[in-house]
Amino acid sequence: MPHFLFTTLGTLGDLHPYIAVGLGMRDRGHKVTIATSEIYRAKIEGEGLRFRPLRPDFNFVLEDPDIIRRAFHPRTGGAYILRKLLIPWIEQSYEDTLAAARDADFLVGHAITFATRTVAEVLQKPWMSVALQPSIFLSAYDPSSIPGAPFLDRLHPLGPRFWGPAYRLIRHAARRWGRPLNALRGKAGLLPLNNALLDGMFSPTGTQAWFSKVLAEPQPDWQPRTTVTGFPFYDKLEPGQCLTPELERFLADGPAPVVFTLGSAAVMDAGEFYAESLLAVRRLGCRAVMLIGRDARNLPVGPVPDTVHFAEYAPYSELLSRAAAVVHQGGVGTTAQSLRAGKPMLVVPMSHDQPDNGRRIAKLGVGAVIPRSKYRAESAAAALQQLTAAQSYRDAATRIAQVIAGEDGVSAACDGLEAALQAVTKSGA
Repeated sequence: MPHFLFTTLGTLGDLHPYIAVGLGMRDRGHKVTIATSEIYRAKIEGEGLRFRPLRPDFNFVLEDPDIIRRAFHPRTGGAYILRKLLIPWIEQSYEDTLAAARDADFLVGHAITFATRTVAEVLQKPWMSVALQPSIFLSAYDPSSIPGAPFLDRLHPLGPRFWGPAYRLIRHAARRWGRPLNALRGKAGLLPLNNALLDGMFSPTGTQAWFSKVLAEPQPDWQPRTTVTGFPFYDKLEPGQCLTPELERFLADGPAPVVFTLGSAAVMDAGEFYAESLLAVRRLGCRAVMLIGRDARNLPVGPVPDTVHFAEYAPYSELLSRAAAVVHQGGVGTTAQSLRAGKPMLVVPMSHDQPDNGRRIAKLGVGAVIPRSKYRAESAAAALQQLTAAQSYRDAATRIAQVIAGEDGVSAACDGLEAALQAVTKSGA
């Protein structure tokens, strides 16, 4: 029985696709282990998958509001995560990945599990890289929105002549951040990588893009042997989770509500998002569901109308299809579920891939974008009024949902992993 080791770090948006594909591989008769933060052990083992701990344990991140605030800073959040939360743990990550991979036949690595490539080379085992969002590719032919610099979106039409040199500058700036990883490779007897972080994200065996072709099509400068699979869907906070009876009753008692959510991480740095959203709902006179996580700061002050329901969490696959529209942060997991539900959406991005995902949603004609810094009750109400009234948004959302319904991200990912292992096995025979 072939054994696949998946490595991933981050939030639920980074974990859930690996659970989805892991369950698919398990159902095909393979042994699957997910190596990730200790806080997800019960969740993974509850689904019948094997678990191995991988440092850093993101529990310390998700429990510290100051770290979350720094991690989601529009301009410096990405650098903070790399330099303060990931790279300082590179040796521990290597030790944990090495221990988990010894009895594995094939490794499957998230872009920020930087030790995966080094471990695969040390153990001489094949591995496949995974991209969860288009922005990871730094394509000059399909440039991404850069967090904290929305004005650069106006330069996208300049194409490769501008963006080729621009991305070379970005790659050059990132080289120094990878020095600890190259030092680790040296200790392991491996040659350094030219750009340890950005080159180390991608496997020479191939890359699977675990998102839908509606978000992005392959470009000439994407990594060689990249396959777009479609979204792998999984959205249970706990195995077997469903909508609560209270939420079921609320949904059944009136017109479709607007759903407000900030995913699993940005929700811990919500600021005035829920307060402004509640004011917007009052202006519109609509019903609403607000998913506020476990942060008590997100609870409303004062009385709340019975047309608004607050909950910590709800499976998107069961909730969003019953919404009138969705307001969310633009994380790729929430984006995927919103596109699947076929509802217009308002994206309120903070950092990382969120501005780029929001731009792509607007380009598809299924939604609009308001930066978090400009999100107010007045702007939110106006945008939602347009999104829910205009037939064009509903038609576009329905059309995109039909495309996604025709994709099977889990099966495509599983097919590719099996084919890659088979090819490696044959070549080594």
